[in-house]
Amino acid sequence: MNKIEKLEAQSIFIIREAYKSFKNIGMLWSIGKDSTVLLWLAKKAFFGHVPFDLIHIDTHYKIPEMIAYRDQLARDLRIRLVVGENRKALANKQTFQDGNLDRIACCKALKSEALNHTLDGSWPRRIYEPKQGAWTDVPRDEPYNAVIVGVRSDEEGSRSKERVFSARDERSEWDASAQPPELWNLYKTEFAPKTHVRVHPLLEWTELNIWEYIEKEKITVIPSYFDQGDGMRYRSLGCWPCTSPVASTARNTADIIEELISGKFRNIAERSGRAQDKDGGGTLEALRKEGYM
Repeated sequence: MNKIEKLEAQSIFIIREAYKSFKNIGMLWSIGKDSTVLLWLAKKAFFGHVPFDLIHIDTHYKIPEMIAYRDQLARDLRIRLVVGENRKALANKQTFQDGNLDRIACCKALKSEALNHTLDGSWPRRIYEPKQGAWTDVPRDEPYNAVIVGVRSDEEGSRSKERVFSARDERSEWDASAQPPELWNLYKTEFAPKTHVRVHPLLEWTELNIWEYIEKEKITVIPSYFDQGDGMRYRSLGCWPCTSPVASTARNTADIIEELISGKFRNIAERSGRAQDKDGGGTLEALRKEGYM
């Protein structure tokens, strides 16, 4: 086995362990490259079938191409897609784009709060039901006691403190200092009642590994990751007011891999185009403690 094959096997094992261990589990899908690789791995783990919900938090400020890709893939793969949002904040224009919140407070409202209340079932969920091929609105629903997430430890400092099976309290709050040790691929999968668990099958992957796997498996990702002719592309996708493209002529996955191995992005952080990561030291970790992905 080469490195990519070993990472794939480990991730599939983790996904199966999570599905076996938790009664009501879903998978967060940001629509980006990492969570799309995670979706691909889930399909492999269950022989083409995804036996749990995909959960997306819609801030209403995602790059439009992301939402079109999300809806099309859900239809094509016949996936039950659960969409959560902070309807009150959006209706009251309590966002950064409306000038009423700073970037961090906006992330907290539109991402952290929306995610936590979508997971616990206390806020409405918009659900795509593949059997009917239609969307329905569910005011309240059963909580998820675990979610599979596509974060990687190399993305950003606070994510390097995560475990594969990462415990949160009943409010989805995270204490980085209270995580169980994970040695020799032995994972703690039994937790106290009301514990919420985040499962991270991609924790040991790097940005380069993700693109190498996309190239190997010929996975289709959003074209925004590639230069469309203007010498710019997105390296990390998020809300358009806070995410900037980078100068790059990479038109395909092979070009991106070359940039990461020996090119211009070899020593530049992947999230360097995310404005909210720069608004004061430690802010992203603070958000993650409150439930941010």
